[in-house]
Amino acid sequence: MSAELVRNTPEALGIPSAAVSAFLDAVEASVGGLHGLMLLRHGQVAAEGWWSPYRPEYPHALYSLSKAFTSIAVGLAINEGHLCLDDPVVWFFPEAAPAHIAPHLDALKVRHLLSMNTGHHRDASGAAFRRVDRNIAKRFLRLPIRHEPGTWFVYNTAATYMLSAIVHRRTGMPLAEYLQPRLFDPLGIAPPRWESDPDGVNMGGFGLNLKTEDIARFGQMLLQKGSWNGREVVPAEWIERATSLQSDNANQPGSPDWTQGYGYQFWLCRHGAYRGDGAFGQYCLVMPEADAVLAITSGVSDMQAVLDAVWEHLLPAMGAPLPPDPAATALVERLAGLEIPIITGKRESPTGREIAGLRYKLDENPAGFKTVTFRSRRPQATLRISDRAGAHRILIGHGQMLADWTTLEITLGRVRRQKREQNIAASGAWTAPDTYTARLVFTETPFIRTVTLRFVENELDMTIASNVGFEEGATLHFHGVVVDPWEYPVS
Repeated sequence: MSAELVRNTPEALGIPSAAVSAFLDAVEASVGGLHGLMLLRHGQVAAEGWWSPYRPEYPHALYSLSKAFTSIAVGLAINEGHLCLDDPVVWFFPEAAPAHIAPHLDALKVRHLLSMNTGHHRDASGAAFRRVDRNIAKRFLRLPIRHEPGTWFVYNTAATYMLSAIVHRRTGMPLAEYLQPRLFDPLGIAPPRWESDPDGVNMGGFGLNLKTEDIARFGQMLLQKGSWNGREVVPAEWIERATSLQSDNANQPGSPDWTQGYGYQFWLCRHGAYRGDGAFGQYCLVMPEADAVLAITSGVSDMQAVLDAVWEHLLPAMGAPLPPDPAATALVERLAGLEIPIITGKRESPTGREIAGLRYKLDENPAGFKTVTFRSRRPQATLRISDRAGAHRILIGHGQMLADWTTLEITLGRVRRQKREQNIAASGAWTAPDTYTARLVFTETPFIRTVTLRFVENELDMTIASNVGFEEGATLHFHGVVVDPWEYPVS
């Protein structure tokens, strides 16, 4: 394959445009829109699209899809002689291992971390990641291992962190740095951001951020058994091991495509496919029998529904090249016009003039918010929220998504201040005389927030609802009252 992915029509690649449209219809009907997708067949792009304000050049949080890249790093490190599948895990962490090493801990090998078959009865991640500090490995090695390693599957993100820490210790480099010349550069992937612990160890099981096309390139490399542009980037033997059955996961209840077995940080799927995936719908789906790859970034609550739509509409339709179809033009137009809906309503309200610039002191709340100030005027509205770290500004477009950046992040049912600026796009309108509603799209994440501000006399009721979250249906509620400037000074 060339450095640039070749674009072609779906029909030329043996996929009816109507099948792609049916897939989009099914996903939108079941879980709503996606954020970005690229469908490859025979190494060429058959269809691609991004739901504005998401854009092809924006990296997207991958969550557990990061694990697939950790697997490749481990395979490369093994190939270079840095470690072996049967190395005991405690060997790598002598300072963190308990004084008494129980038999099951002594039997824990690198291969068990890879296959999520560590012997922990439950996911060890909650205990290991209680704090992101320098003691994650220590806490992991002190957790009880009830089952003999290799006999009990449980999805375990902490195990992937341990793999990252092992590669880091043996190579002297975090995963992102280690993979850059070995994987990312050959595939044309720019140096990515990967969250780390205080010692610079990439988190392994999450925290990687890549563009949709980066995921597609990675999937195509997997499909080609580690080859890219005629060069072996990853040993074919490792790709075969990592994407074949290594753990029977029938002991864990789940949706159909979560009970087909597990490889080395890859899920096996129905129809001979396999995938890396991440929370809220980040997919690298490889379909060898169809010679196809589907890369998706999204924010969906039902990940099985997306796969069901693939199996129902896309996969069965893939066959021999087809003659040109007028439906292809409609599909191209549809893919070019995808968007997250904006908030519609009135640009102005008498209430907006009355409350402009007023500062509302919020009741004590778990988010740690202190004050809210809102001003709605042409050409945009401005929402300011303060906490103990300072004030955070969000600009909101009227009748359009206004792109900007903010230091405010809202995730997992809580709000916290980011140390870094992050991209955001927002639209809003007065949806009632006393109510302003805004949609905040955090364009490098799965998260879309709906903020509702209701002003009644000198009081404010504010809610923040998320499209997805680890806590189902999490909505934050706030109440505040107007304060005089002298009573609550500006941050």
